[in-house]
Amino acid sequence: MSLPFRSVATVDDEYATGRPLPHDVRDRWMRPYRPGPWRVAIAALALMLAAYLLFAALIMVAAKSVQGGGVLVLIAALVIAATLRLLRMGVWLSGKGLRQVGYFGTVTVPWQQVTSVRTAQQPVRVLGLPRSVQGQALLIGRRGSTLRPLMTDHNADFLGRSEAFDVAADAIEGWSLELR
Repeated sequence: MSLPFRSVATVDDEYATGRPLPHDVRDRWMRPYRPGPWRVAIAALALMLAAYLLFAALIMVAAKSVQGGGVLVLIAALVIAATLRLLRMGVWLSGKGLRQVGYFGTVTVPWQQVTSVRTAQQPVRVLGLPRSVQGQALLIGRRGSTLRPLMTDHNADFLGRSEAFDVAADAIEGWSLELR
């Protein structure tokens, strides 16, 4: 649907030439997909737990148990930090390279080191648990080694959303072809 004030692109239109739009900044790290419902649901439950812990800390401080309230505030802060890390997990792209953010570590690969980006049918873990099923995985080859699968169609972002996995995999493959 076109906007009323930009209904037809003319030949001399500066954005019809294929140049990137002003808001298309490739220097920022961005995720090519939205976090999935499983990841968001787990984060929401963890933040609700943190809210209960903070409320319990308030009650303990009101009951003159400052030390117990402080311990609960510390535990709530740890739950909030763990939840933010959980929401940050995934694949991030920029003009500099590809970043795979895990819970305990991050791997950044410059585009010059990426040799291949492809999807493959292979056993994948369901929601990161030990159980594995046959599914699709996005594999990144780099000079010297390969990364663990970047994302699978059974992880917390794509379980039950196979078309979203396909769109995200295509976006990452497109970035790879353009920037390698």
